[in-house]
Formats: sequence, structure tokens, C-alpha cells
Amino acid sequence: MIVFDLECRAGGHRFEGWFASSEDFAGQQARGLVTCPVCGAPEVEKALSAPRLTRKGNQLPAVPASPRQEVLSPDAQSPMPMAGGSLPPEAVAMLKAVAAVQTEMLKSSTWVGENFAEDARAMHYGEKDPAMIHGRASPAEVQGLIEEGVPVAPVIVPVVPPGEVN
Repeated sequence: MIVFDLECRAGGHRFEGWFASSEDFAGQQARGLVTCPVCGAPEVEKALSAPRLTRKGNQLPAVPASPRQEVLSPDAQSPMPMAGGSLPPEAVAMLKAVAAVQTEMLKSSTWVGENFAEDARAMHYGEKDPAMIHGRASPAEVQGLIEEGVPVAPVIVPVVPPGEVN
């Protein structure tokens, strides 16, 4: 996963976006899927930000993880950074609770990758045994599943697929 600082050209709102890669961001932006969460404007671009230059792993000082790395951990104690300040403690607690519940749910779920829509549909129609699965689906595939009555839910906290972990 890669995190970009994004900015809405219409209102100047700054926010973060999580993407699988730079190409994923460019593809979603080209399809109009990247919009401002404040005003909904589709004119969103990468904001200027200072690059993070790190040393090799064997040269890093022993310091605690940054808040950005801790925020998705249910037991993290530091506030979640955001444009214009930090989230209120209640919001941080809620996000940690959501991440913890999702983590537990995913332990009993199988990653099916790009086959998510096909597998979910097959289970719905009795062509495959029912099972908890998670994977990737395009907005059009999700809309089709919903229209067919196939029960689906989004994964709230970004998930790194198996095999793509650094």
C-alpha cells in the first residue's frame, strides 16, 4: 500500500488516499473514482509533500513506530495525524475498534483476489459452498452483486493482499 497526500483543486481540501500503487491511483483517478471527501469534487491531485528519505534497515535508529504506522493497530496509543491537526480521541478509539473487528473477521476469511465477484456470485447461487471470502472487485462488479442480492460489505481498513507485503 502507498499513502498519498491529496488535494482538492476546487476547495483546497487536503486529505490522504491509500492505493495499491502509483498506477492504481492513476487508474482510479482516470475513472473518476478519486473524489474529495469534503466537497465531493472529482478534481483531485497529489499534493506537494516532502519525501521521506530513510536509511537502510540496518542503519535505522531504534525508535518507536510513527503514528501513521500505529493508527491501524488496535492497541496504539498515539493520535492519528490528519490535515489541520489530530483526530479527536473518540474518533481514534472508534477507528481502532473497527480495525480490531475487521482483523478478527479476516482471520476466518479467505483471500480470493480478483476472483471476488465471481466467487461471491457462485456461492450466492449455490454453485460453490458458502465461505467467508475477501478480495478485490471493481465498483461496477460490486454494483452488479448488490443488484443481484449477493451480500457484500466493504473492507473498511485497507488490507494488503497476501504476497504483496514488504
